[in-house]
Amino acid sequence: MNPRVKASVLWGVVGAMTFLVLHQAYLLLDGEFTSIEAVAAVTLLVGLVAGVASYLAEGWLARKERV
Repeated sequence: MNPRVKASVLWGVVGAMTFLVLHQAYLLLDGEFTSIEAVAAVTLLVGLVAGVASYLAEGWLARKERV
């Protein structure tokens, strides 16, 4: 696997896990529970956006010779 793709996938996982941790903290602070399907959908969306954003940002930074 290309190192750039691998890094982007890992950043996507980090983004998804961060959302899940923040959601758990919200629930622990007496937040209202939402459906599992909604949480799963938002988690996947956050992971996808984080992965794509990191992939595009790394390419942009490489072109600017900042990486």
